[in-house]
Amino acid sequence: MRIAAVPLIGLALMCASGRPALAQTTASSAEVDSLREELQQLRKAVTALEARLDALQAMPAAPEATPAPPPVPTVPVEAAVPAGAQGAGGPAGALPLYGGGAAASKAFNPDIAAIGDFLGAIGRSPGGGEPSLQMHESELAFQAVVDPYARADFFLTFGPDEVGVEEAFITFPTAPAGLLVKVGKMRDAFGKVNGMHNHVMPWVDRPLVTNNLLGGEDGLADAGISLSRLIPNSFAFLEATGQVYRGDSSVFKGEKRADLAYVGHLRAYRDLTESTNLDLGGSIAYGHNDSGPRETTRLFGVDATFRFRPLRRAIYQRFIARSELVWSRRGQATGTANAFGTYVGLEYQFARRWFAGGRWDWSERAEDASVRDTGESLLLTWWPSEFSQIRGQYRHTRFGEGRTANEFLFQFLFSIGAHGAHTF
Repeated sequence: MRIAAVPLIGLALMCASGRPALAQTTASSAEVDSLREELQQLRKAVTALEARLDALQAMPAAPEATPAPPPVPTVPVEAAVPAGAQGAGGPAGALPLYGGGAAASKAFNPDIAAIGDFLGAIGRSPGGGEPSLQMHESELAFQAVVDPYARADFFLTFGPDEVGVEEAFITFPTAPAGLLVKVGKMRDAFGKVNGMHNHVMPWVDRPLVTNNLLGGEDGLADAGISLSRLIPNSFAFLEATGQVYRGDSSVFKGEKRADLAYVGHLRAYRDLTESTNLDLGGSIAYGHNDSGPRETTRLFGVDATFRFRPLRRAIYQRFIARSELVWSRRGQATGTANAFGTYVGLEYQFARRWFAGGRWDWSERAEDASVRDTGESLLLTWWPSEFSQIRGQYRHTRFGEGRTANEFLFQFLFSIGAHGAHTF
């Protein structure tokens, strides 16, 4: 602004020096006085501009923008361990609680899931069989960690004719001596199929050996206590389980308080390659039955599962072969009935959402081993997602009385909510 004022002053001086000469020849004295007055006004304006420029230059410079503070790293909130936790085999330090408000809001809310199992049947079966259409089972699950020492699982079942507790137990994974303790109502650790809920089975129905020797769909399930322990070794994953039950299930019926049922199971698992593994098990069970005051039943079983799942194509390809053999020694008034039963099941995943399979069944009856049932099944399953399944099964059964059944079964499975994984 000061630089621009200099030409303006020079122009005014030129006008002041040149116009008087011109006024002597062509202008009057009144015009000269007017020019002088204009010059004075210009000088005053320039002086005012210079003062304003000086005032602006004297003002302090504007402060620079303050940089934003660096982000504060998130650290887990720590909760104190209750007194005595270390001595009970619990954690030795503070317990990290990740997730902030989300974790706090979930502390008193268990994982809740609902699962629907809809069945249909086409064809005639002299053995009765399933209804044409039915909501076979609805399962409601509640699962949560109770405290640093335990977790709880509740599975309620709603069937066409009953509402009951399928399983409800608490698990203590850090019990002394390296034991895993379960207390409550649960399925016995006998074989493989007996411990499966309906919605995790690879078939619509259960094998004949399960129906004839292990109590059918309800199976060996009772209120009791279970102790499991890993057996350290360098060869395989080895787990031993011992269970004591009240003695009130589809197979065992105790009349007195002392008529308990006992179950033992030994499991060995080993990875053969990066894509294959082998799972072997042996089971034994003992308890009283309802054929006489002091009659008992002994069950022996072996199971084997072979899995092939290539890691690079795990979502597109899988093959599972499984089998169980059960021997039942049932005491009766007519003597001991020795009955055997087995099945062989195959399952192959040939696309991302498609599975094909088959099963062969052979089983004698627990009460009369001379009556023998056999059957074959073919299956096709479509998995739209992990929350639903649609399955069709053709089943051909030859009953021991000489009757034959040819049926087509179809199943719709669907679930909502967070449902924890079942035993592998």
